[in-house]
Amino acid sequence: MNAAIEVLAVGETMVLVAPERAEPLASAEEFRLDAAGAEANVASHLVRLGRVAAWAGRVGADALGERLVRQLAARGLGTAHVERDPDAPTGLYVKDPGHGVLYYRRGSAASRMSPSFLASLPAAGIVHHTGITPALSAGCDAMSGALAPHVHAAGGLVSFDVNHRPALWAADAAAPRLRELAAAADLVFVGLDEAARLWGAESADEVRRLLPEPAVLVVKDGPRRATEFDGGQRTEVPAIPVDVVEEVGAGDAFAAGYLAARLSGADAAARLSAGHAAAVTALAETSDFPRAAPHGIRTPSRGVAGSA
Repeated sequence: MNAAIEVLAVGETMVLVAPERAEPLASAEEFRLDAAGAEANVASHLVRLGRVAAWAGRVGADALGERLVRQLAARGLGTAHVERDPDAPTGLYVKDPGHGVLYYRRGSAASRMSPSFLASLPAAGIVHHTGITPALSAGCDAMSGALAPHVHAAGGLVSFDVNHRPALWAADAAAPRLRELAAAADLVFVGLDEAARLWGAESADEVRRLLPEPAVLVVKDGPRRATEFDGGQRTEVPAIPVDVVEEVGAGDAFAAGYLAARLSGADAAARLSAGHAAAVTALAETSDFPRAAPHGIRTPSRGVAGSA
């Protein structure tokens, strides 16, 4: 990439297999393979919104890995710092609309990341990671813990999305570690539902009391609102009604919309509104990243943005 990287997303990315239409996996006949995963989703949406972003992670030295990297590069992401592992496969997950997601990531190349991976990272204004990566392996957990000190030493800011995945680790095991990683970040995104599951928080204000360390905290309250705490300022913006097709990936889009607006110098209300607007693009189809231009989204009629 010729321009300075504004946001570098670090972590797991996988190949997503999803029905071409919003229908159950068991009966669907047409599928599409996309590059997906929380960190790459955020970076992809940032590029779509006009920012300079890159993804750093590991894939297998296999056809799926090459396809994944090629698709991300085609979106405009920097991929120069992706490592290929000849001894481990690229991870895969499959969407079953209306019934959740099936993951095939055990022993993947991404799960073999460790703190040594950080040495190869390029400089970036913001480095974004999530609570998914530390759940993949002991090495990934160690890398996640070392990331904030590494980024801060280089003069960058750390963005962290809690992104608790119960299928990867139970709430009682995840709660203290995700609390530590959030406390070390400069900017944190968390859903009120996962904050309740992890830490027993019942409101955005209670989440802030439990997590006072980050300079900026954004609490997403599903179909209702998102709230930003920035120093002593509290700002709340309602979510946007939308005809929901599939929820997975909406939280990543929200984070990207928010970060893009922040990089543009927007105020708190505009940042939250931008997050909601970006989330709509993921909620309106089965892909985590919009295949159609944003103007092709259906007229909103039910559901809400920013919930995942």
